[in-house]
Amino acid sequence: MKTSRIMAAVTVLAAAFALAPASWAAPKKHSGTITTTVDLSAYDPAGEAELWLPYPTSDHDQKITDIKVSGDFATSAVYADSTFSTPMLYARWNKGATSRKLAFSFKAERSEVIRRDFPAVEGAWNKADFAQYLGATSLGPLDGEVGKLARTITAGKTTVLEKAKAIYDWTCENTFRDPKTRGCGAGNVCALLKQPGGKCVDIHSVFIALARAAGVPAREAFGIRMGKKEVEDVSTWQHCWAEFYLPGYGWVPVDPADVRKAMLVENLKLGDAKTREYRTYFWGGIDPYRVKLSAGRDMTLNPPQPGGPVNYLMYPFARVGDKVIDSLDPATFKYSVIYTAR
Repeated sequence: MKTSRIMAAVTVLAAAFALAPASWAAPKKHSGTITTTVDLSAYDPAGEAELWLPYPTSDHDQKITDIKVSGDFATSAVYADSTFSTPMLYARWNKGATSRKLAFSFKAERSEVIRRDFPAVEGAWNKADFAQYLGATSLGPLDGEVGKLARTITAGKTTVLEKAKAIYDWTCENTFRDPKTRGCGAGNVCALLKQPGGKCVDIHSVFIALARAAGVPAREAFGIRMGKKEVEDVSTWQHCWAEFYLPGYGWVPVDPADVRKAMLVENLKLGDAKTREYRTYFWGGIDPYRVKLSAGRDMTLNPPQPGGPVNYLMYPFARVGDKVIDSLDPATFKYSVIYTAR
């Protein structure tokens, strides 16, 4: 069983990371249909059930069409949270419902993003306009060791671009991908500074906390990778990346987590030429094999979920009665996410 899980993980890593540096000039767009199915029928029918799913929307880099929702829910709607305006699909089943099923599908066309034509002089900007992207989160403080490290990394740097690049380089060089991490990680920055291994949320939480502590507006984009075969199960292919705001230019994507993932999958060292190519590519560039689903940390869903804030909305989130279901266990939760190339 352990061997099969390892082989499955290697297969997922290889499929998700088939973009070798030599192929970065290959398809600039990628598309397909992503279908999420959820079945909460196995849980006690005596309790009311609620489900929240990230609901992607079109933007400059992706086009979302052919949205379909079906199921035996009592009610469903699309809402947004009040802090980040992140859309989410909500469904509710009444007490006594013995069948609780939902299917949600959409077609996504995603473009590769390359943003490196930076201006020679940064534009003027008002930090108050970016307060949301300069503040601390519950797992990403900006003072103490985080602030001290940010000052050390950016010593002598005067521009936003210089500071962001220094933090990007530090993150690439001082974190590592830990495949044992559950899901995409929690992003507990203080713990990660002591043991800097994790997955994409962990690594990008470090980048964002350090960037914000240095006065660089930064945020996560939470999403899921698309497959490359005709049909692929992508239930565990969630992925996030980071963006920083460059005054006079706009938001710039970075993905040090995929640098470290490539190093793990391809057994690369920091000094290897291919590692340098990955670092160059993911500084302002991201591949077209991903769909942005949501944004925001410490979220209050809409309608409000039971318990405290949700760390981030990238997986299905559900509660039955008083119990919140474990989103990181699709086998127990009984949900699947399937990519089809059409």
